Amino acid sequence: MRAVGLTRSLPVDDPACLEDLDRPAPEPGPLDLVVRVAATSVNPVDAKQRMRAGSAGPPAEPVVLGYDAVGKVEAMGGEVSGFAVGDRVWYAGDIGRPGANAELQAVDHRIVARAPARLDDADAAVLPLTGLTAWEGLFDRLRVAEGGGAGRSLLIIGGAGGVGSIAIQIARRLTDLTVIATASRSETQAWCRELGAHDVVDHRDLVASCGAAGHTSVDLIFNAADTDAHWDAMVELIAPQGSICAIVGTRKPVDIAPLHRKSASFAWELMFTRPVFATPDIGRQGEILAGLADLVDAGTLVTTRRETLEGLTAATLRDAHARIESGRTIGKIAVVY
Repeated sequence: MRAVGLTRSLPVDDPACLEDLDRPAPEPGPLDLVVRVAATSVNPVDAKQRMRAGSAGPPAEPVVLGYDAVGKVEAMGGEVSGFAVGDRVWYAGDIGRPGANAELQAVDHRIVARAPARLDDADAAVLPLTGLTAWEGLFDRLRVAEGGGAGRSLLIIGGAGGVGSIAIQIARRLTDLTVIATASRSETQAWCRELGAHDVVDHRDLVASCGAAGHTSVDLIFNAADTDAHWDAMVELIAPQGSICAIVGTRKPVDIAPLHRKSASFAWELMFTRPVFATPDIGRQGEILAGLADLVDAGTLVTTRRETLEGLTAATLRDAHARIESGRTIGKIAVVY
């Protein structure tokens, strides 16, 4: 089968950073679906994995990236239930297994759901990873109650990015929280407001900008951007007994001591935790994706796709990685095969 992958870690401007490959078609394990991938999207994790996977030397096998997918089931393992050949499905996959930058992908059926009928492949492909991250961050890590939150505030840092774009929608439509999002450019500010943010503030001077908008403190913070860069501001802004969740690992130690006086909590969110560790609740990801599909089909949530590229080629995916690394994308980039 055709695939795109890497054999060493190289900067995105090096034509060899991603290569066109011919790989063996996957065989399904007992719990697996084999999916013919129709579309994917590119996330910051793709660029990070490109630079990590071969950094210690050439991997034993080429590394195939891609952590979003929409496609149709072609084969199933003997212990699979709830799916049939021909089902159109969506998922984010498992960072420990070959990804979706390939014609065919094997994926544990417990982290898969049927794709929303309302969306075409490009519009659907941009939602699984970010939707899972936002859902887990808000409801599992920050412990927001669906339909709850009246009188409380939520600050989403990185509001115009892929995760922020769906987190704004989920928080605004499924809770009663006051939703504050960060964005610094006129077009990103407009995007956040269009998605439902009550207020938009500037992350470049977060404390002052929140204060000017009437938020001298916030009850909850969901950081979908740079944890290091915003740590001091988050510690200052978080309300007593508030909670912070971040999705990006730190590059250096951060001082959690100031959270003690406020009895404030901090949690990490990584949507790959359940599949990588095969946690007892791994099937929760399939359930979340099924719920997200229902919300999309009901018109409650909308796609966050802003750009579409075409072709399962190294050149196309290098282009997508370069756009992600620019730090100036709004919403998500889909790649249709």
